[in-house]
Amino acid sequence: MNINTVTEIIHNTHVFFGIGAIQKIDYIVEELKKRGVRSILCMTGRAAYEKTGAWKFCTDAFAKHGVKFALFNKVSSNPNDTEVDEAVALGKKEGCNAVIGIGGGSPIDAGKSAAILLSHTDKTCAQLFKYEFTPEKAVPFVAINLTHGTGSEANRFAVVSVPAEELKPAIATPLIYPAFSIDDPALMTSLPDKQTMYVSVDAVNHVTEAATTTCTNPFAISLALETVKLVAKYLPLAQKDPKNLEARYWLAYAAMLAGVSFDNGFLHYTHALEHPLSAVKPEVTHALGLGVLLPAVIEEIYPASAKIVAELYAPIVPGLKGVPSEAKQAADGVRNWLKSVGLTERLSDLGFSKADVPKLVKLTFSTPSLGLMLAAAPTKATEATVERIFTQSL
Repeated sequence: MNINTVTEIIHNTHVFFGIGAIQKIDYIVEELKKRGVRSILCMTGRAAYEKTGAWKFCTDAFAKHGVKFALFNKVSSNPNDTEVDEAVALGKKEGCNAVIGIGGGSPIDAGKSAAILLSHTDKTCAQLFKYEFTPEKAVPFVAINLTHGTGSEANRFAVVSVPAEELKPAIATPLIYPAFSIDDPALMTSLPDKQTMYVSVDAVNHVTEAATTTCTNPFAISLALETVKLVAKYLPLAQKDPKNLEARYWLAYAAMLAGVSFDNGFLHYTHALEHPLSAVKPEVTHALGLGVLLPAVIEEIYPASAKIVAELYAPIVPGLKGVPSEAKQAADGVRNWLKSVGLTERLSDLGFSKADVPKLVKLTFSTPSLGLMLAAAPTKATEATVERIFTQSL
């Protein structure tokens, strides 16, 4: 592929992909205006939207097409319901009837949530994520993705924490497929080394789960195989040279594939168990928590999914034969790969101890939505199973 060619990839959303894709924001704003959009709520983190140059393209497009905007640039790395409610209040005040999320998974997920709440003005974000009402509509949403990790620009999922109750649920609804998304790898070259690694580990976790749920399918598995192959090849290149556009291009593509993979195959243990970690300690980066849990999850699921996992991890753990007795060998191989890309932490390094395990287990089973993930796991997700994964990850 010519990485400087902007292509359009369609999967329930229209993803403009390639170097220079950010320029498509002009077309997107024009299309939104044709659909009756008069003012756009823009949700971002505190800095990346400007540092990457994405914001200038947006404001130029707004001015050119006479569309107003309101900027909420306080989305945190683990977005919470208070932030979303504050952004929605701003959007209501400014008459916004569309949302653009600019950043990684956090601003995109927060933006998806705001898109629903701008159409349900009597509801709060906590009510949405505690499943106290079923959303029926949403204003148009656009994702400008600045990382190669979550795949949220190409799926129907969103995650927002409710810190007051130490909950971090997920929602999934077709209402929040982005109308348009932008994946421009040139906007990702300033990602710090740790963040580059974290987001790619996130993508690997997505497909590990999507390929091994009880509701997986050949499409999800095929996307998973390609994802791991691409991450194994290009993550070390991006870490060696952060400005390597070819590496960023294929990592962004891998992350998008991973997002579509779990949109079709769903998720199970790693995400269900990580959500309580970053709900209790919001400073824990989501993908770091996933990476810490991954080896123990691999050991748990391998006997039930040996052939799929062995083929999936062949690029990073070669030599697996796909027999159940290899479970520990597979887990150790994944742990060694994680160490090779810079993820060496255990749960104890993140501030957790054995005394925290009962609380984490309880949250795993009581947080809205996580039970659906546990039900899709390839082994029976009992409290003892979840406790074992947490304990082995300490």
